[in-house]
Amino acid sequence: MDLYDVINRRRDTRREFTGAGVAPDVLTRVLSAAHAAPSVGLSQPWDFVLVRDPARLASFHDHVATEREVFAASLSGERAETFSRIRIEGIRESGLGVVVGYDPDRGGPNVLGRHAIADAGLYSVVCAIQNLWLAASAEGLGVGWVSFYREEFLRYLVAMPEHIRPVAWLCVGEVAELPDAPDLERCGWRHRSPLDSVVHQESYGRRSIDISASAPIA
Repeated sequence: MDLYDVINRRRDTRREFTGAGVAPDVLTRVLSAAHAAPSVGLSQPWDFVLVRDPARLASFHDHVATEREVFAASLSGERAETFSRIRIEGIRESGLGVVVGYDPDRGGPNVLGRHAIADAGLYSVVCAIQNLWLAASAEGLGVGWVSFYREEFLRYLVAMPEHIRPVAWLCVGEVAELPDAPDLERCGWRHRSPLDSVVHQESYGRRSIDISASAPIA
């Protein structure tokens, strides 16, 4: 697949995992792609904790199931019905969790480029996650980003130091297939908006049907 194919085929995977392990050389390539991400001041403020222990996977699954029910209880009507169709499989089924952490101390006290944007390091970690996700997709693997968790629970589960922020739990593994459409779209939770609804010309709210058009500033 070329780059654009990979971008458009990438999915947040849930029920498609086969349970087969990821070959060491493949996992190394995927993690190397993540580690090659751009970072503010070349601080490389990420850490990757690989979780395979069945008991630890089960513990995280149970925590996520509880948090999912907390969110479900806040919904009613059509939203509740739609959400009931959205599953959280993948944590145990994938066989591998990659916990991505953000270390704000990485790079020393004077990180070039972070003085005016405190979150630039966090953005760098998200770039690494996207690199990992695209590389995994290119390798034929699935990735599921789990978000129903409390940071303090995940930090304790994988023994992260207090100053490191857990940014993501990624389920990574072999999949039987990658679905044609994202789960949330298939279940009717949300639909992807058209590009021209989020592109502005020169200032917010100034739109053009042709995003490549050059127009004078009014």
